[in-house]
Amino acid sequence: MSLPQISLSPDLVRLRKAGYNVEIKSAYLLVRDVPYVNSATKVCRGILVSKLDLAGDRTGVPQDHTIMFAGDFPCHADGTPMEMLGNPSNTREVLDKGLEINHRFSRKPSRGHYTDYFEKIETYVSLIAREVSLIEPTVTALTFEVVEPEDEDYPFSYLDTASARAEINVISNKLANDKIAIIGVGGTGSYVLDLVAKTPVKEIHLFDADKFSTHNAFRAPGAPSVDELREQRLKTRYLGGIYSKMNRRIKAHETGIDSSNVDALRDMTFVFLCFDPGPDKKIIVDKLEELSISFIDVGIGLYRRGDSLGGKLRVTTSLPGRRESARQNIPLSGGDANDEYDKNIQIADLNALNACLAVIKWKKLRGFYLDEEREQLTTYTISFNMLINDDTP
Repeated sequence: MSLPQISLSPDLVRLRKAGYNVEIKSAYLLVRDVPYVNSATKVCRGILVSKLDLAGDRTGVPQDHTIMFAGDFPCHADGTPMEMLGNPSNTREVLDKGLEINHRFSRKPSRGHYTDYFEKIETYVSLIAREVSLIEPTVTALTFEVVEPEDEDYPFSYLDTASARAEINVISNKLANDKIAIIGVGGTGSYVLDLVAKTPVKEIHLFDADKFSTHNAFRAPGAPSVDELREQRLKTRYLGGIYSKMNRRIKAHETGIDSSNVDALRDMTFVFLCFDPGPDKKIIVDKLEELSISFIDVGIGLYRRGDSLGGKLRVTTSLPGRRESARQNIPLSGGDANDEYDKNIQIADLNALNACLAVIKWKKLRGFYLDEEREQLTTYTISFNMLINDDTP
């Protein structure tokens, strides 16, 4: 069933019991088979589409009094446009399955908002269908349509109302086909997980053999309790358990990646490398290049100057056909003994920024964000607050 289930919200249940053909898709309420009159005075049927405001898995009070419509602009019985619906038309696609919205209507109640979605839908349907009754009195929006079970293949435990409110579902779905691996879920990797878990990707695989210790609590998102830290669970299990509450496609592996299991990456479509240089990194990079899998490698290098820290963040992108320049910016051998980062200084802000830069680049590659430069290397210098792109094609 869709999330939230219609049965959990009294106003949606009331709509369905009244006979409306309602369903939920990607945090939108769809009311199908709404009759209206077109400019040729012909009776047609369209779809009313409302963004849903939710309280968990149940509807809340609608915050938006406007509504969208798929169909011709509704007219009076004589074929003149119903100008009282207001708002200019703007054709666009809002759902990944090709639902095209043609118009947006505005009918604000005197109190300033609708009490629930039953009142909102009833108001718009009554207004639009009133003209229909003058031509075909027996035509109604109450079709009592038989509703089949809805698609259960949805990545989240509750609806992504953020994308619906911004009307970017079609853009977000550009990420839906990726199978993501995050190798290393310590400081930066845990923030990569936090961001990727909020996208509709097909799968998220976590690889890390280390335990979640007290120092990790100060460089990862969230706030574990003392009891949780005492459990000394593996990072993948601890973080996987947290984010599985939101995203149902997280797969936590109780191991890192080395020569014995590097083939586990074969089915991935994109990989984030979020761990220190060493022999395993070269093995992984070689295999990803062999499999023609795109990946991003992140790194932080710090130094102490007096009582302050300076240094750089790095995001290196490796793509099929553009491997050589990426290789030049991926450290494969062991780290510098003077690197302050290796001393576990707690710098959650730098971890988070490094993860943000990496995830933004991945989203650029998938067309979610515009990508004018197509850079492979991004660095951020702390002391100068300087962000630089390099190695452009």
